[in-house]
Amino acid sequence: MEDKYNQLHLDRYSKQLSNLLCDKHFASHDTINGPQLISFTPIKQVNLFIIKELLLKWHHEMANLRSPYFDYEHEEVKEALLNFMNVLSRKILMKRNAFEPLLQKAIYDTFLIVLAPVDTFEEKFLRIQEEITLPKLQENLKYIDIDKQLFTGFIDTLSPNSRDREYILSRFKLYTNANQGSRTPLSSIVNQFNPLLPVTEGEIEGLAQSPAARPAPVAPVQEKEIVAPIHNAQREVPASKPVYRRDEDSEEEEELTSNARPTLNDNFRKSATASLADSHSNRKIDSLKNSISINQRFSFINELFEGDNMTYYNVIKTLDEYNDAFAAKQFVTSNLAQKYNWNHKQDHVNKLLRLIDRKFS
Repeated sequence: MEDKYNQLHLDRYSKQLSNLLCDKHFASHDTINGPQLISFTPIKQVNLFIIKELLLKWHHEMANLRSPYFDYEHEEVKEALLNFMNVLSRKILMKRNAFEPLLQKAIYDTFLIVLAPVDTFEEKFLRIQEEITLPKLQENLKYIDIDKQLFTGFIDTLSPNSRDREYILSRFKLYTNANQGSRTPLSSIVNQFNPLLPVTEGEIEGLAQSPAARPAPVAPVQEKEIVAPIHNAQREVPASKPVYRRDEDSEEEEELTSNARPTLNDNFRKSATASLADSHSNRKIDSLKNSISINQRFSFINELFEGDNMTYYNVIKTLDEYNDAFAAKQFVTSNLAQKYNWNHKQDHVNKLLRLIDRKFS
């Protein structure tokens, strides 16, 4: 059984630590290169996951080079591409804006090896495999440091004919449950990260309680406004008059001048009416995960999460754990929207917000 963990806190911790480490490095460097990358943190697993994620993005870029006008299967072309990739791999050079997201994900994924080994196996070993073979599975072991014996031992149990993803994943779940005693404890990971940025096991496991007891994340202080409900989203306010809003906590009226700088929430509200009109149903849904259609899921993955299905899965899982629409929508508009730069994705974001409304209607 995989451990429960506070996904929101883990995400915040990963973001804070990656920001802290980048502040230290980029205070004296404009870029980071390959040799610096290999030993960037004292935690080997984090460095390995940075490299693996970098290689994944690299392969995606190489795939984009393909053209219908040339024979990319020709042996000479394949050899030239291989040589090109080998040269390029020795010329790694990144600025902070490109490197920091890789570091944040690597920190998060390092905790997941202990907290959710099945999810780790699915992403790191099965996600990018066009064809599953034992050599390809074994190749991925070089990016594993924590609990490497667990992953190696399982792969050694597979036959060369094991090609089905679902079968392999179900086998790994059984194997993990049967080898609980050999897994690295969470305390060991926490002790590795503590010198970099203090964290406790209790903070990581903070949501391992009943859904009713889970506290909703506190809204950021710097941005009080949220995406308007349906009935407010359809109202038009004259631009020439100042708008007054009553703060529910302080009961004080606050004037919002007409020339105020638009927030992300303002941008999303602009197309709210149109996107809501596109909704085919107002029926209540029990969960986002089970109610999003295949086509909609692919649309969200490609448009909102840059093709990363694991990030999509984790976000939807988090949203399903909220207890009210206000907190869930605030997480979308104040956290995810800034993290993934959704300024020009209003249509897709509003579809997601509408699904949240249906869940809590």
